[in-house]
Amino acid sequence: MPSSKKEPRAWQRMLSGRRLDLLEPSSLDVEIDDIAHGLARVARWNGQTDGEHAFSVAQHSVIVWQIFRKLEAKCTPDEELIALLHDAPEYVVGDMISPFKAVLGGDYKLVEARLQEAIHIRYSLIPITPEKLKKSIKRADSISAYFEATELAGFERNEAQDFFGMPRGFSSDMFNFIPQAAQDAQKDFLNAFEQIERKRKNHV
Repeated sequence: MPSSKKEPRAWQRMLSGRRLDLLEPSSLDVEIDDIAHGLARVARWNGQTDGEHAFSVAQHSVIVWQIFRKLEAKCTPDEELIALLHDAPEYVVGDMISPFKAVLGGDYKLVEARLQEAIHIRYSLIPITPEKLKKSIKRADSISAYFEATELAGFERNEAQDFFGMPRGFSSDMFNFIPQAAQDAQKDFLNAFEQIERKRKNHV
């Protein structure tokens, strides 16, 4: 007798109306408005930050993009977009802190990688980020994380340095680390995306 048990749902409905399958994500179901909306409402540090608002992944992504541009003055518009979208899968799976990712292991990383690849394909980017570029974006990410940790998340400077390294040549006042309302973080993320897209259209 056939089982009547339904397979668990593996897709999420977005506000755009798209249904994004987490196990087999299609680039056709990726929309930048959904990404911006979701990331602006996902809290970094599990919400354990000072301020009236949570410090969102959208705000973090914009700062990482800004830092990356300073680190890589000759970067291409495509590389800028990859930097901005480096945490984009979190609009679906949320921002899990590093210790919990380590507990979950490979399955989580596989889902995240598939989502990242679908997002890249949607915006005509190289599907898998080259290792050299990934390291540069990671450096920008670590610089942002250091300031987030010390300015917002209660870390001592020597403790943050042990985890993220010392951000030489950068200071927290170079960027906006004051947690934004979701609508403002969403708007800034979309503005950054549109700015990069204009560069991409004009890039030869």
